[in-house]
Amino acid sequence: MRRQSAMVLATLSAVALALPLTLAARADARPTASTAPAVAAAPDGVAPEMFAALQRDLRLTAAQARARLDTDARAGRTEQVLRSILGDRFGGAWVADQGATVTVGITSPADAATVRSLGAEPVRVVHTERDLDLAVERLNRRAATAPASVVGWYADLPGNAVVVLARDSGAAARSFAAAGLPATAVRVQNTTEAPRPYIDVIGGNAYYTGSSRCSIGFSVHGGFVTAGHCGRAGARTSQPAGTVRGSTFPGRDYAWVQVDAGNTPLGLVNNYSGGTVAVAGSTEAPVGAAVCRSGSTTGWRCGTIQQKNASVTYPEGTVTGLTRSNACAEPGDSGGSWLSGNQAQGVTSGGSGNCRTGGTMYFQPVNAILAAYGLTLVTSGGGPGPTPTATPTSNPPGTTWQVGTTYAIGATVTYGGASYRCLQGHTAQTGWEPPNVPALWQRI
Repeated sequence: MRRQSAMVLATLSAVALALPLTLAARADARPTASTAPAVAAAPDGVAPEMFAALQRDLRLTAAQARARLDTDARAGRTEQVLRSILGDRFGGAWVADQGATVTVGITSPADAATVRSLGAEPVRVVHTERDLDLAVERLNRRAATAPASVVGWYADLPGNAVVVLARDSGAAARSFAAAGLPATAVRVQNTTEAPRPYIDVIGGNAYYTGSSRCSIGFSVHGGFVTAGHCGRAGARTSQPAGTVRGSTFPGRDYAWVQVDAGNTPLGLVNNYSGGTVAVAGSTEAPVGAAVCRSGSTTGWRCGTIQQKNASVTYPEGTVTGLTRSNACAEPGDSGGSWLSGNQAQGVTSGGSGNCRTGGTMYFQPVNAILAAYGLTLVTSGGGPGPTPTATPTSNPPGTTWQVGTTYAIGATVTYGGASYRCLQGHTAQTGWEPPNVPALWQRI
């Protein structure tokens, strides 16, 4: 084992990650465009409107916004590699210090060198990412018994605990939070949140279910995904015309609509400034990363990803598996598209507050929707994006390395005229070409 660890550390030291709601619709509702113009050209692959909103809402200069996007991209890729390498010892990864540092939780001091070799900062934690996720799941199973004062719960990676949000942190909330969980793994936190679904919404474009208007989240082959609270399975939609083929709410908050012939799903999101934003894939961004969303009421708004695997109790019931953010939204923004750079992140579920005083919002991760219904994202090139649910299998010898392909340990590929063997199971990304990441590929 020690010899194997030494070999992993030796290869890691050479790694160079080249990362340079549904309310009744008003007939007179109009989208509100972002008002802040871009002060400098946006980086390749990032829409100018999103780049401008990022600077406005996170109060960054253009140079700071570019640096933030670079850090977020590096963090996401580092997270994927370390989750694979550390396995059950992985304590989660997040962006800290206002976007300056990629931080990784470790439960063993022996993993510190591995983390540092990838340009991240190790922090000792007691509970692994899996421990926290299991604790969240335990509370999810008890959601029906949660007192009325509890509005939700989530895994707080930087805090290394499960946080239970309650309007009254009295005995009832503490009893719910403590049931079956170690005292160090959970804490009750006072909140003024009053989450509700945001239903009257346009994300990319509007669609209607009866008299209610909702938002297209992202195009998939055959239709689009959206929030589950926007319509039950079997319901007919208009503009575009289609049928809701799958819908879950509460529990989760996702749905997909199969559009009728003559409608063409495109890998684009309406920016409400007379143009569109291209969607390149659905690589998940880490905690702390910047994220922007589009909605018909408040236009482009940006913030950061605060927590993942969050559960929230709406009047209709508890929804689990959400991502929590401080990007503001208002009624009419629900179901809209969330992106990090050009990567699809999810669709607006609900939240509290507004864009005048701030608030807390929740979105349903898009990869969970794709996996639930076996769907494939439509990307800006018109073709499918990487399938996030692909099962790793050995590739035939001599297969050419390709972005978006899932490789299992032992798979062999060719790249630049040389052959390589996969050392760690992963999904290939730009910047992870075999010569660049000896932690993942060994030349043979």
